[in-house]
Amino acid sequence: MHDKPNGSNTSVTQLPAMPVGGITCVALGLFLFSCAPTRPFQPVTSLTADAAPPPRYSITYVIHGDGNYLYHDTGGSKHRADEEALTRAASVATRNPHAEVLIFHQRPKRRLLWLFSPFRDGTFYYYRHGQLLDKVSYRRNRGQTRFDPEVELYNQYHLEGQPQQVRLFLYFGHEIPELDGSGYDASYKTWSFTIDDLAGGLSSLARHSTRFDLVVLSTCFNGTPHTVGALAPYTRYIIASPGNLHLSYYDLRPLEQLDVGLRDGDVSTFATQLARHAFDRLTQDVQTEITAAVYDVDRVEGYLDTVDDVYESALARLGGEARPPPERFDCAEDPAYVSNGMADGVTVFFRASRFGREKNKATHSGWECTR
Repeated sequence: MHDKPNGSNTSVTQLPAMPVGGITCVALGLFLFSCAPTRPFQPVTSLTADAAPPPRYSITYVIHGDGNYLYHDTGGSKHRADEEALTRAASVATRNPHAEVLIFHQRPKRRLLWLFSPFRDGTFYYYRHGQLLDKVSYRRNRGQTRFDPEVELYNQYHLEGQPQQVRLFLYFGHEIPELDGSGYDASYKTWSFTIDDLAGGLSSLARHSTRFDLVVLSTCFNGTPHTVGALAPYTRYIIASPGNLHLSYYDLRPLEQLDVGLRDGDVSTFATQLARHAFDRLTQDVQTEITAAVYDVDRVEGYLDTVDDVYESALARLGGEARPPPERFDCAEDPAYVSNGMADGVTVFFRASRFGREKNKATHSGWECTR
């Protein structure tokens, strides 16, 4: 430190000039650091030293935020649906002392100087017994398949619980395509993501031997024969919307007290209550059609077998040359999809739009078709 000039109270420290080569080395070091892999995963057994019993419940969230999830409420305030889903998922995690909660937030990719992306675009949160035990940033674009990074983290952190552990999986995002899924991620235009990709991810998470007890799709237009059939091998129950689910958003408050809602392990009743709660909440504020359905996977198998050929043929025709967007309709409106077992294993909550040509529609089969 030099003397203060002219009686000034300002201290001046003169640093030696850095050679150009030094600047280059620093820049190179920053580049290499930015490209470094995620830190080694910490074994979950070392995250806490408590002697609490294994979790009774395991909840996995995948929250897709790499798209347009901005909306405005009636007061004009801005909201991001994925950020709000993340906040509510964290609330569920902290309010369940007998659960582990794994949250994957898929975020937009950020670039440095428009050249490359040194920033990790996925964030993983691991909670157990109501406490946040770890938070990991990861890159979503590593691995051979769409969910490889999430599967790797899941396998590292998931703690097997009691033999009767209830396992829940929730996906928040836009409609998951059944056909061409290119462009689903705003940051990765060449990536494709379809319902079959999600099924592949669930297959890896379920480790090919056990099924989730409940899969919730907080997405639009995924209550279809193909979607339910693709996910059926990996879950016992599915909650999905055959229609345009407002803001791709389910109210998660019933999940905040699993010791009450799932006290007896009755997943069927809990799934129905969860769908009913979401439906009731949406009908308070939304004027468009609202449809939420619960599918008992084992009971709907007969209907899926009946319509599989017809539905897959329709998808094949739609997957041909470019054409206008497909028309969506209640499968019950086409005799090709109607059968005596159509309602078996399906619980539907439906309210028609307050306006438009279908405002007088009284019921919905719970199955959505396209043509």
